[in-house]
Amino acid sequence: MTDIARRFPENPLLLPKDLRPSNNELQIISLLNPGVFVYDNKTWLLVRVAETIAAKEGVIFFPVMDAQGNTEIIEVPLNDPDLIATDARVVNYKGLDYLTTLSHLRLLCSDDGIKFHEPEDYKSLFGNGYLEKFGIEDCRVTQMGDTYYLTYTAVSENGVGVGMKTTTDWKNFDSKGMIFPPHNKDCAIFEELINGKYYALHRPSSKDIGGNYIWLAESPDGLHWGNHQCIIRTRSGLWDNARVGAGAAPVKTEFGWLEIYHGANHQHQYCLGAFLMDLDDPAKVISRTVEPIMVPLEAYELSGFFGYVVFT
Repeated sequence: MTDIARRFPENPLLLPKDLRPSNNELQIISLLNPGVFVYDNKTWLLVRVAETIAAKEGVIFFPVMDAQGNTEIIEVPLNDPDLIATDARVVNYKGLDYLTTLSHLRLLCSDDGIKFHEPEDYKSLFGNGYLEKFGIEDCRVTQMGDTYYLTYTAVSENGVGVGMKTTTDWKNFDSKGMIFPPHNKDCAIFEELINGKYYALHRPSSKDIGGNYIWLAESPDGLHWGNHQCIIRTRSGLWDNARVGAGAAPVKTEFGWLEIYHGANHQHQYCLGAFLMDLDDPAKVISRTVEPIMVPLEAYELSGFFGYVVFT
């Protein structure tokens, strides 16, 4: 497969050891999928920080948020007959699914876009409420005027959906709740109105009819979404035959709206591709790459919490 991406020679920019855990009981095992934006003349990352409990022989731990927003640790013996633990990311206990990690979103900034630090006067964002009991993940950031729209994956025993917050100063946040119900994720809002409407890419999923496809939605106010259209599907026999999902907000070019997306095969290997949407009607896909534009090649892409992955 092809790879046209140029990698920064000092990658990775951040490692789990570079940040402090959110509390003394937890350890950071991975930093993932940051939203990227410019604010106050600096480059910022809104990083997903995945934490868990240090391993203990014969026992598995999974952290969750309680009703008060505190971290609760569930401990289960590995030989418990009610435990199914065959996936590094998800376990099933007594018929219910749990994540092996608990994720929150943390702000880091940089003057040069290379060396990032965690500013002391900006708080982290944690799951809040029963729809975010298993954490919040993989935030995309869209700026329209002075307002930033944060669309993120909200996880709980009720399913995986898309939550949204807005902010103008990154210190005060207005929670809009869940804007796309389960099962849905990978939501990216366009950075300008098109014909007076907001547009967003999102990824509903189905275990039965249908699949993990990219959809387009429109909204009069950025909160209430409708007129959903499926615009990008998986392709049999190609690198993205199992799932596809939007990355960051589409980029406006003279040729159309350019979207860099992730796709995976049935072996869970993730690559990046691109497609182009019409400027006035983004439901019209003008073109799409046949081959990926970036594939996992480097050591830090081939191994880790979940290997053989490049993601956006």
